[in-house]
Amino acid sequence: MPIDAHPNAPPVGTSTTATTIATHSGSFHADDVFGVGILMGVFPSHTLVRTRKQELIDAADFAVDVGGSWDAATGRFDHHQRGFDGARPAHAVDGADVPGVGYASAGLVWSTHGSAYVRAWASAQGHAIDDAAVTLIVRSIDHALVQYLDIVDTGQGDVSPGIFGLSSLIAQLNTHWLEERGMDNTAKAQLQESRFREAIAITRKFLDHAISKKLAQLRAMDTVRSAPRLLDARVLHLAEGGMPWTHVVLHEMPEVVFVIYPDSDGDQYQIKTVPVEAGSFTAKRDLPRSWAGLRDQELAAVTGVADSVFCHLNVFIAGARSLEGAVQLAALALAN
Repeated sequence: MPIDAHPNAPPVGTSTTATTIATHSGSFHADDVFGVGILMGVFPSHTLVRTRKQELIDAADFAVDVGGSWDAATGRFDHHQRGFDGARPAHAVDGADVPGVGYASAGLVWSTHGSAYVRAWASAQGHAIDDAAVTLIVRSIDHALVQYLDIVDTGQGDVSPGIFGLSSLIAQLNTHWLEERGMDNTAKAQLQESRFREAIAITRKFLDHAISKKLAQLRAMDTVRSAPRLLDARVLHLAEGGMPWTHVVLHEMPEVVFVIYPDSDGDQYQIKTVPVEAGSFTAKRDLPRSWAGLRDQELAAVTGVADSVFCHLNVFIAGARSLEGAVQLAALALAN
């Protein structure tokens, strides 16, 4: 049954070629939802057909999670056929090659059309993006998201027990017998279509935000690299707050132990400790224990910095009203 793109999932791509995308009818899973959503974004002028009829599948420009063949050149992205062994390239772990995660339809579509989706998204958002950035984003999204959709769909593992995780949450949108009770086949199919559209809109929203965040991380790296370093290069000063800096500082600035930046409200400058490694709660150097939990005048009395604002009880972050005050706090922490 043909259905149009979900009204809450605005077109991403720029192709005006009329395209037919086929997938199976009935219950859906995250891999077919994701694969169809990618193609909808790359080919905004499309018709979506949910069917089990082979003649309709064969007539479509793309077939996702149905049809019994994998041939990216002809738009076939199924993984259920006998003999299918598609998988990501092997990678080295401790000197040995480890097989890559096997593909489901999500990974098959992303590996072929992920770059086009990212470029189309960037164009729609007004971002200039080069090939190297596209490659990094596609690889990152596959590593952080798509491979796990494939793992769950193919039974390679249970990465999200219960209903925790995108695959399980998407599955919750399927209709069930109590909702369908009393409906004829037409009404039931309409409800299923509505839920499928909803699932695509939700999945693409998460995907688009993940792409945006990764692009922001890449753009931040150059800004962090060019930021001034103070106090014998041990303190990094960022003119903007909110940007990710941990990766660059840990891998390229081993001497930096504190980072200063304006807070999100713009009414103070914060000094943050640098962790020993990404994700760690252990800092290269803590702020002084004598500052722990103090605020305003109490902290100013201990530090001598008149515009002191606060120091966290766990001494990993502190703040002052001015940049000069924050730099004074950093100098005191280094001397402590």
